[in-house]
Amino acid sequence: MTEGPAEGKPRVLMVDDRPENLMALEAILQGMPVNPVGVGSGEAALKQLLQHEFALILLDAQMPDMDGFETARRIKQRERTRGVPIVFLTAADADGHLALRGYAAGAVDYLTKPIDPWVLRAKVAVLVELWEKNRKVRDQAALTATYERRLTQAATRVEQALRLADGTNHELKVLLEQLAEELQ
Repeated sequence: MTEGPAEGKPRVLMVDDRPENLMALEAILQGMPVNPVGVGSGEAALKQLLQHEFALILLDAQMPDMDGFETARRIKQRERTRGVPIVFLTAADADGHLALRGYAAGAVDYLTKPIDPWVLRAKVAVLVELWEKNRKVRDQAALTATYERRLTQAATRVEQALRLADGTNHELKVLLEQLAEELQ
């Protein structure tokens, strides 16, 4: 499975070694304001995370080669992906041991199969909404930093102009001093 035409929507990474499970997850997420991206292994998930930003990861706990716990550990080691929430999905966990392992690996939730579609949709909706709010805060912080940088540059130019005007034109100097006060 690859990305569909839902560009601009938050991406949800679905990781499961069984194609039928990926199809089921995609069907559950259908109609939600997300762009589901399905991969069949932990290694493929790590590659996707290098290429794209994801709002959420739905991760099968039990996979051949690199299991979900190792995949989660690697995801949490990377600075860029450390904060991406992981929801583990597993077919079997009679004693809760795997759930504890999942939480220890950095999961925010752990669901056992068969998964109630409405519960999964609700969890995805909440986590995606949190991701969108965090993204807005990051964007606003970057915008504020840009404005602060521009304001500092403008103040520096005014100070330079004041030094140039010092002693040459009293009216210009007064005007620049007023402008400098307004910028502070």
